[in-house]
Amino acid sequence: MNNSSKIAETKRDKAFNVFIYIFLTVALLIVLYPLIYVISASISEPVAVNSGRMWLWPVDITFEGYKEIFSNRDIWQGYKMTIFYTVAGTLISLFITIPCAYAMARPDFYGKEIFTKFLLVTMFVSGGLIPGYLLIKSLGWINTVWAILIPGSASVYNIVVTRSFFQSSIPWEMQEAAIIDGASTFKIFTRVILPLSAPIIAVMTLYYGVGRWNSYFDALVYLSDKSLYPLQMVLRQILVLQDIQQSNVGVIDQNIVDAMTSKEQLASIIKYGVMIVSSIPVIVFYPFIQKYFAKGVMVGSLKG
Repeated sequence: MNNSSKIAETKRDKAFNVFIYIFLTVALLIVLYPLIYVISASISEPVAVNSGRMWLWPVDITFEGYKEIFSNRDIWQGYKMTIFYTVAGTLISLFITIPCAYAMARPDFYGKEIFTKFLLVTMFVSGGLIPGYLLIKSLGWINTVWAILIPGSASVYNIVVTRSFFQSSIPWEMQEAAIIDGASTFKIFTRVILPLSAPIIAVMTLYYGVGRWNSYFDALVYLSDKSLYPLQMVLRQILVLQDIQQSNVGVIDQNIVDAMTSKEQLASIIKYGVMIVSSIPVIVFYPFIQKYFAKGVMVGSLKG
């Protein structure tokens, strides 16, 4: 019975399966090598890393880099601000995205086609960096947290995906029944829609959260107060500092070369460790919403 139910594989199928396994193995190695390298470099002597002796596994293991990270006030301040920007920014984004997408998904919403087209235009046309800076400056948001939280707080793409989820996953008849029972639009949204929207809310939380966590460009443009810098800006300063020192060693007086080399070694020790430390929260958070992630992405993409 079991033998007759099996489908015999042809030689071409077997060859294709072998190719798939080889391709996936190569892709896995390409993805794993940078991760292993960064982890190994974060606990290796910087001289071994800079000289190329450390190419995969740790060499002359040391935890001086992590000691410097844990004792560096700028890094911890950046960590605190990044957590604040991520949590507050994600909540603001969800507060805008979910109601907007629900309104556009309702068939009885008058003029939703006009609003949809207006939003879609903003995906392809923007005012540019200088007008955006002038706007933030005129609002008095330069060197404030609002310059990081408000601009880009909503993504049109995410609104469209969320709208598609509402249209394809929550029957309109269910909402009509609630209307007949006398429920208001706000009550329908809070009592019916939101409890059924856990998958898409989890997906949007991940999208916005990861984007906020990795963002540094707005801080680069709008912030000069280091106490407001996110962690990515602190990491960028470490990397840029090392690049500047490496490029200037040959043209600076020999008396200060040793001091610069010491700072360069310090930056080399810290930078890989900061990469690890800055990635841990996202890695820890992802498994808790993984079950919603795939479902929300697939369901939200079924209907445009």
